[in-house]
Amino acid sequence: MYAKFLEIILNIGLIAGAGKLPKYIISGVNESGYNISVIGIKNFAKKSDYPGAKFYYASELGKILKTLRNNNVTDVCFAGVIKRPDFNSFKPDLKGLKHLKGLIDAARKGDDALMRYILGMFEKEGFSIVSPQILCKDLLLPEGKLGSIPMYNSHRLDADKGVSVARLMGRADIGQSVVVANGLVLAVEAQEGTDLMLDRLNELPKEIRGNTQNPRGVLVKAVKPSQDTRIDLPTIGPETIERVSKAGLAGIVAISEKTLILDRANVIKLADRLGVFIVGITSSEK
Repeated sequence: MYAKFLEIILNIGLIAGAGKLPKYIISGVNESGYNISVIGIKNFAKKSDYPGAKFYYASELGKILKTLRNNNVTDVCFAGVIKRPDFNSFKPDLKGLKHLKGLIDAARKGDDALMRYILGMFEKEGFSIVSPQILCKDLLLPEGKLGSIPMYNSHRLDADKGVSVARLMGRADIGQSVVVANGLVLAVEAQEGTDLMLDRLNELPKEIRGNTQNPRGVLVKAVKPSQDTRIDLPTIGPETIERVSKAGLAGIVAISEKTLILDRANVIKLADRLGVFIVGITSSEK
């Protein structure tokens, strides 16, 4: 399916934010031999991270669209971290001004609505949207255990509750991650992101959480039920493993084929060394 899809892609435009994901996509596309242009969002993407790539800085919608068309782009991929704009100080160009009300209205409904509106803008301009996992399918978390550390039955109840809570959060468009230990919800992700949520665990009372010598609890990551999976899939990287271990958690459970793993070999090596399990489950499991 992936090979058939890629056969029809002529030129790819990568709209890149911060983080490692855009660089993995560059590698995946280059291995396939397809053309790619990188449009880095100012204050998030760094040109120095893309040596040898066709790189352009842009933030305004009109400039982004012009850059895509100048490079004969047919398919657009969004990847990387971009913070929600402050619409009170937002200064769009003429093209962006046309969509400003729609963007604000969508943002008030939540992140999912905002992302769907943005994807729709580019589709109306004649571009197809291609997801990171299509361009680099090796990023997807498989079903089952990843690495050598098993998830014991003592962790399964926490994982089950975490999945249930994550789905409730997703329906309310709150976040994608939750931490449960001994049946107690220790943290849920909101706008701060998974990393800062995990850092908060170290501030909780010691009697309700684990530690590196006696890990307890599970980090659960799950896509939102109504989420457009072409953008913003839950992601696990080496930093996630380090923070999970530091927070005293036993492991991670995430939805297989709907979760991205960055630097897979290093993630597995680090998880095995720190004793952190990683398990992919199907979306129908509890």
